[in-house]
Amino acid sequence: MSKTKILIAASAFVLATLACNALVSTAEPTPTMIVIVEPTSPPTQDTLPKSEASVPRVSIEETRVALSAGAAIVVDVRSPDAFTLSHITGSINIPLGEIELNAGGLSLDKEQWIITYCT
Repeated sequence: MSKTKILIAASAFVLATLACNALVSTAEPTPTMIVIVEPTSPPTQDTLPKSEASVPRVSIEETRVALSAGAAIVVDVRSPDAFTLSHITGSINIPLGEIELNAGGLSLDKEQWIITYCT
């Protein structure tokens, strides 16, 4: 292969590389969108978590988005005193003992995603 052909091939490669790099966007990446995936059916004895480790976790950001979108109810299960000291804005307080004694009688919209927290 002659030096001229090598020079032309190398030049074409460099130009193609520069053209491809010019097409690549240098804009800031867009933030990751959080998709709220709510349960599709109510839990049953068979689908309830068997241990604390198997309880699904929800990130703070997912909770914030779901609460602000009206897609979730956030329930603080601590004592009323702890709730009074501090809590997530928009959350409601139902102590865990009350839930354990009368889960079916709670006045929560069971059609909404219910997110509980205790810390």
